[in-house]
Amino acid sequence: MEWNVKYQNKMKYQLPKLDYEYDELEPHISKEVLKIHHTKHHQVYVDNSNKILKKLEDARNKNDDLDLKHLLKSLSFNVGGHILHSIFWKTISSNNSEEPKGKLLEKINNDFGSFSRFKEEFSNVANSVEGSGWAALTYCNETDKLILMQIEKHNVNICPGIKILMVLDVWEHAYYLDYKNKRNKFVEAFWKIVNWKKVEKRLND
Repeated sequence: MEWNVKYQNKMKYQLPKLDYEYDELEPHISKEVLKIHHTKHHQVYVDNSNKILKKLEDARNKNDDLDLKHLLKSLSFNVGGHILHSIFWKTISSNNSEEPKGKLLEKINNDFGSFSRFKEEFSNVANSVEGSGWAALTYCNETDKLILMQIEKHNVNICPGIKILMVLDVWEHAYYLDYKNKRNKFVEAFWKIVNWKKVEKRLND
């Protein structure tokens, strides 16, 4: 599937290529911020994930003892960062409609009452994340409902088995150079670059 994390091979994570140039999301996200975010911050999570997997593999081959609590916590954080960023890059684009259509819009209207109510709630979720984290729109197959979620850091408060449809990164590195401490302005700008076609595809997959 298009949204799945891509691998160089079975042993390594890989930084995904963006579907757009670094300057295509201006003025909502500057070229400088997008390039740093993608090639520096996201790359760190990819590199750290691969290093931890290699450390685990080497220790098992040598039958060495492992600090599994520390290593697996770090692996969860870094792989979570990689996966969420990979979804985020697909959530945004330079060529978008103002509102979703089709099944996605129908689900939003059914579960939130209206698209405007959904936007208000999602924005509140994003603006009220404490410290570093994410706002997410998710889908629960068991209840057939869309659910909003705050994800602290990259790996805290995630509900197992819930499909993540779209995310907004509200770590300071995602917006501070463009918007300073005004996260709400970044959240407002986000709605102008949401790729609703990709979000609906994620729902339908």
